[in-house]
Amino acid sequence: MSGPAKTPVFEDLGRWLYDFSRPSILIEIGALLVCAGLAWLVVLLLRKKFYHNDPRSTLFGRRAIDGVLFPLALLGSAFLARALLLQWLPATAFRLAIPVLIALVVVRVGAKVLQLAFPRAHWVPPLEQTISWLAWVAMALWVTGLLPVLLNDLDDIRWKVGASTLSLRTLLEGLVTTGVVLLVTLWLSAVLENRLLRQASGASLSLRKALANGLRALLLFVGLLVAASSVGIDLSTLSVLGGAVGVGVGLGLQKLAASYVSGFVILAERSVRIGDNVRIDGFEGRVTDITGRYTVIRAGSGRESIVPNDMVVGSRVENFSLADPKVWNSTVISVGYDSDVDLVMRLLTEAALSCPRVLREPAPSAALSNFGADGLEFTVGFWIDDPHNGLLGLRSDINLAVLRALRAHAIDIPYPQRVLHWPAGQAPAAAVQ
Repeated sequence: MSGPAKTPVFEDLGRWLYDFSRPSILIEIGALLVCAGLAWLVVLLLRKKFYHNDPRSTLFGRRAIDGVLFPLALLGSAFLARALLLQWLPATAFRLAIPVLIALVVVRVGAKVLQLAFPRAHWVPPLEQTISWLAWVAMALWVTGLLPVLLNDLDDIRWKVGASTLSLRTLLEGLVTTGVVLLVTLWLSAVLENRLLRQASGASLSLRKALANGLRALLLFVGLLVAASSVGIDLSTLSVLGGAVGVGVGLGLQKLAASYVSGFVILAERSVRIGDNVRIDGFEGRVTDITGRYTVIRAGSGRESIVPNDMVVGSRVENFSLADPKVWNSTVISVGYDSDVDLVMRLLTEAALSCPRVLREPAPSAALSNFGADGLEFTVGFWIDDPHNGLLGLRSDINLAVLRALRAHAIDIPYPQRVLHWPAGQAPAAAVQ
């Protein structure tokens, strides 16, 4: 069985060597160079018209030949050139170039789509390398003529699964089809998500994030159904699988399902939005992302808290910017009891106004808040609308401005002091001296 299968392969290799030794091969190479120049020119023209300075662009990439569009344009022009040259030449160079270009398109699409859909996933580089190796190996088998022979051998390995008969070839073709459908689905969902989230903020950003998550889930579900149908799987059997998944959710995946449902509730109700300043379970910070399962809160110190969405929905949440992004803060200053109270209050207000981050409306205010043991305690309150930029630096700036103003007007900032009383005739010896 193996002898007759190998003979055409070696005949093809001999024909390749003969065709590449003919002078007409130079014409084909020149035609390929013309196709490359035309593809580069087309990409440049489209880049000027549609490129939006996005380095993550799948079609355009960082440079003219870095995206998916260049190998696609080159592949299309190569097909047209081969169709024209076949009337006069054997187009040997194109028979080699077209499989190489198809493999290049597959590698480029796989890498760009995975980087776009999962920009921070650590498993993306190994998967890119796997796709690259598979594409180039398939190209080599195609060019050498071994691919049809290998597929026929794989088709002979069969086994029965229920009423269906499967083979290694069917399984391999199903995996390839599923991979292609998933890549196209991820590409479409990532493009739609970028368009939805572009130039959005606050409530609009949260709503668009909910739509993007829903679209991605819907497209992935439809893609899996299409892939399963193309392989030959009876979709009616999925009802049994759906029942099993429902039992699993009811028994062991309650928290996970609750988090996903809560994520859509949060994004739909917009009670917590991206950019809000919140306090949840004692952790205070700014909401930087809301996914289907969890919410990311970043504190001013740089620490990040990943909070499951069911906790956000089911527990008490302090949202400092739900109705109004402005936040009130204060700092306390102590001065001597003999100080001019009206002057001190005016100086404190002016010191707060000297900081650019302090809002003019509502205006800062100063108040005599306490009669302390060492002096009069004043509280100066002020409003800001950017708490995500931190409060320590702002308080430091205000305190420095207060210190300079009090020293300039010779207003005493008292040290802690205590008055000790002794009964008559019992003073310590050091006090008598």
